[in-house]
Amino acid sequence: MYDVTALGEVLIDFTPSGHSEKGHVLFETNPGGAPANVLAALSRLNKKTAFIGKVGQDQFGHLLKCVLEDQKIDNSNLLFSETVNTTLAFVHLDEKGDRSFSFYRNPGADIMLEKDEIDEETIQQSRIFHFGSLSLTNEPAAAATFTALEYAQKHKVTVSYDPNLRIPLWRSHDEAKRQILKGFEYADIVKISEEELEFLTGYCDVAKGTEVLQEQYGTAVIFVTLGPEGCFYRSKHVSGQKEGYEVNVVDTTGAGDAFVGGVLYQFLEINKPLDHLTVADFEEMVTFANLMGALTTEGKGGIPSIPTIDQVERFLKRIPEKGRT
Repeated sequence: MYDVTALGEVLIDFTPSGHSEKGHVLFETNPGGAPANVLAALSRLNKKTAFIGKVGQDQFGHLLKCVLEDQKIDNSNLLFSETVNTTLAFVHLDEKGDRSFSFYRNPGADIMLEKDEIDEETIQQSRIFHFGSLSLTNEPAAAATFTALEYAQKHKVTVSYDPNLRIPLWRSHDEAKRQILKGFEYADIVKISEEELEFLTGYCDVAKGTEVLQEQYGTAVIFVTLGPEGCFYRSKHVSGQKEGYEVNVVDTTGAGDAFVGGVLYQFLEINKPLDHLTVADFEEMVTFANLMGALTTEGKGGIPSIPTIDQVERFLKRIPEKGRT
């Protein structure tokens, strides 16, 4: 039995790492990919996880397989493409540590996952199935993703979704909006950013935007990440906002994924149906998730910077109140 299985991209993030003697930008190779980051966060919180996806039969693909093994993520559903290379992403950081991406994915192995390569039993044996919108940008991965979602619904597995908007990967804004919203038809738990919420609903106001999505799709729980300001949450019964933490931000890559990992960890620990979660449950959940996201920004790269359960607990014991913004 798996606590969480995720489907999607595992790739190499080339992260800025200083300059050469000649003044050229140097990049270091960091394992990444939003679904893999989420699983790494959960694995470091001592949850049992599994990954479904595809990489290239190249040095990067084999490196990523080793990373999943090192993170104790089941990789028996990690497939290798003989014809398409592993997807690469170059990360660009501004002075605040906020990042943008340039993707080398035309195509990339992650979007070559076929629907008949989805193992129904793995999903059936999972308490939560997590996916993101990057596997919806192209075929055949989109069909494979929806096949996996049908399996999750069939076996009453809780579905977690990260819209994770990356406009350059879509053929058009309209297609992006249509496909991303289609993912909401399956989702029980959604993590979304302010920018993604505005893109999908037209509302900057997080309370109104989440209300619109919940009314249209019946989503049980929606979390809106607000960067340093923390998080807004909405269920069908309660809503609220929780402040974040002040930390020394180096690189925000993977922070949202660590937040998702923290949310799913707490959901598994609380062990209640989503509709039964109280304000106190949400406060505990988002306090932990906010800290997971914040601590991840203190290092470079996605997976390498995600904190362990011991690091989180030490932080909470050392500074239970101080440091919250």
